[in-house]
Amino acid sequence: MQRVASHEVAATVTALLTARGISAVGVPPGFPERYLPDPLADTAVWDEPALSARSLQALQGVLSTCALAIAETGTIVLDGSASQGRRGLTLLPDYHLCLVPAERIVATVPDAIARLDPRAPLTMISGPSATSDIENTRVEGVHGPRTLHIVVIEPDEDTERA
Repeated sequence: MQRVASHEVAATVTALLTARGISAVGVPPGFPERYLPDPLADTAVWDEPALSARSLQALQGVLSTCALAIAETGTIVLDGSASQGRRGLTLLPDYHLCLVPAERIVATVPDAIARLDPRAPLTMISGPSATSDIENTRVEGVHGPRTLHIVVIEPDEDTERA
């Protein structure tokens, strides 16, 4: 997890994806284009029309926002809105880079529940899923990405003064 100013988001996304060697990243149809770095704009794989399961599995990563983040538990909440995409998009690729505007961070789970639409398809992510076999061999990323990277977006100082 890291915090960046709004004007630094595109450069941060570029640096994080480049460091992981990711060139083909899935992007939900309503993702804010101002956060897409220019080099990525040409290689982003937009999920519109909806990509097939095979195409989703071939992606190296996914880039999304979230509905809310919960400070107490380190959880992000996805509600399937346009900037987050459908569940398949955020659960099949092995790497998920989630942009979290600071104003979407709440303190506790009850705070989050009070702000969420209970009719939305909510997915709460607090880390990679895991399972163990009969010999207690732990395997992570069984039902979702093995790696979740959070970038908290702070307002630019100019915006705060305005």
